[in-house]
Amino acid sequence: MSLELFNQLEQKVTDTVDALEMMKMENEELRSENAKFKEEREEWERRLNSLLSKFDSQDNASAS
Repeated sequence: MSLELFNQLEQKVTDTVDALEMMKMENEELRSENAKFKEEREEWERRLNSLLSKFDSQDNASAS
């Protein structure tokens, strides 16, 4: 294998490793963001369920 071909191969491997590292970092950021959104959604669900139960109790009180 000529030195030029070896250098090209080495550069491609280096570029690929760099791209993989960037993808791993982006993946971690997205996982973190996803966890944050999941927590927010769960909080909204808790709050919504609380409001719905208040409406239900109002309906039950007015029906009596």
